[in-house]
Amino acid sequence: MRPDDWHLTEDVDDFLTRAGEFLRSRPVSHIMPLTWTARLRARGAAVYDAEGAVFGVLERAGEVHAAFYRLSPHRGLGLTPLTAEQADTLAARLVALGHSVPSVSADDATAAVFAGAWQRHTGAASRVRVRLCLHRLGTLVPPEPFPAGRGRPAGESDHERLMEFCRGFAADVGEAVTIDADSWAGTRFSDKSYTFWETPDGTPVSLGGANPMVAGLVQVDPVYTPVHLRGRGYAGAVTVEVSRAALAAGAEDVVLFTDAANLTSNALYRRLGYVPVMDWVVYDL
Repeated sequence: MRPDDWHLTEDVDDFLTRAGEFLRSRPVSHIMPLTWTARLRARGAAVYDAEGAVFGVLERAGEVHAAFYRLSPHRGLGLTPLTAEQADTLAARLVALGHSVPSVSADDATAAVFAGAWQRHTGAASRVRVRLCLHRLGTLVPPEPFPAGRGRPAGESDHERLMEFCRGFAADVGEAVTIDADSWAGTRFSDKSYTFWETPDGTPVSLGGANPMVAGLVQVDPVYTPVHLRGRGYAGAVTVEVSRAALAAGAEDVVLFTDAANLTSNALYRRLGYVPVMDWVVYDL
């Protein structure tokens, strides 16, 4: 394949006209481009700081082989699975057009071959920022015993507590984001549905979020329990509640990401019925 087999566009609708069927054909492995393009179409580029976005589709003889997105010049590149040859042609095309790529996020093999190709074409070294694991729900297995309390949807009166828990989650995962009443609408946290697990006296102790369904798939994100409340089964309980709600809404697949280095959370989700399906990595370039 040649570098000019990559069709680049700044128009998300043009991108989805070309790549939408391809992305929807494998929604689990294509979860990130599906999620972010749905956000852009629903809320607009300005909300998600996507001015200068660029999207790409690898096409030959009318067949789509791969796709990418980059929401702005200072944001990273998100890739569908690529071969080493495809990664090299993409790196060559982006360099020729003067596009910056501060980081790359993809399945382990794809991210590695693109980082290598980028270094060959630019001299820029790479380093791993984080390794993740994508899990898909098999058979949901509620924990035994369930902690005392109940799950309930977060409402308008919960907004301050909701932002507090989202700030805690962002700090835990090293996500540089401001979360307050003024900035909330521009964060990736604002378009999710949320469930609290609360104790019998009505105190929220854990939070589970879910992205809007796309291509029959729901991503659980985030799951957060304040540090002083951990180890009591609350995260497992709220994850079960969010997963049940996704299935009840008609989701064909329910997925979530974990930090590969967090053995506790990985073990928890596997006990609940989530099965590892893909290793994921982010490289800074």
